[in-house]
Amino acid sequence: RHRMTESKSQWQTEELATAFLQGVRGAIPGADLQLEVMGKIVELWIPRPSRILDVGCGDGIVGRMLLEKFPSVRVTFTDFSDPMLAAVRAKLANSSRATVLKADFSDPSWLDAVADKGTFDVVVSGFAIHHQTDGRKKALYAEIHGILAPGGVFLNLEHVASATRAGEELFDALFVDHLIRFHKSAKPGTARQEIEATYYNRPDKKENILAPLDAQCEWLRQTGFQDVDCFFKVFELALFGGRKASNPALARTKLPVVARL
Repeated sequence: RHRMTESKSQWQTEELATAFLQGVRGAIPGADLQLEVMGKIVELWIPRPSRILDVGCGDGIVGRMLLEKFPSVRVTFTDFSDPMLAAVRAKLANSSRATVLKADFSDPSWLDAVADKGTFDVVVSGFAIHHQTDGRKKALYAEIHGILAPGGVFLNLEHVASATRAGEELFDALFVDHLIRFHKSAKPGTARQEIEATYYNRPDKKENILAPLDAQCEWLRQTGFQDVDCFFKVFELALFGGRKASNPALARTKLPVVARL
């Protein structure tokens, strides 16, 4: 959702944060299934996680789902936007198993905020990293790999680039349809033209720096992640990630397959 630049990010404003949480979040296509798939992956790969990090948490919807799913887990929520941090604190209701920290991952210094938390069994992110440049995405994936415990899991629920302009147009039409249904449930007289105008002229759109799914999965592999895959995709909405090797030292020294043939 966000990328810090020399100018103030739109995600630092209460107006945009509120508009996203109240007017867009509930209309994301496939949202319930996305969370269900994320929870199932964590359950199968890390049956008893103890420490989870939610990067760019927004109102914490992903981390809160995992907090509820695993009764003994501790979750650290991070974001750079004060309105988003206020939203996640309100949703958590002072949970003793949750920590909320301000951290801007557009720069490696974000690691300082979580340095005393040790390594994490799971790192998740939801619609946050796509605002970073390609170079920053690659570096961030490496930083996340570094703070994962051996065997740890990284799952990124993200807005990715369409392969074609036609695919982008189809995705936009789908999202607008969902927005219309969502808003008409509260305001039956909502006009499609109004929703379209808001969607296509939204103030955060210029902050989006989308990257292809295949390229991002390859960046994860190059970083050292194993079992990298896309686990869910609806047009430009994708859940992808992988696991850190149980013994990273051995993984780094393994010979390429072609060399062993």
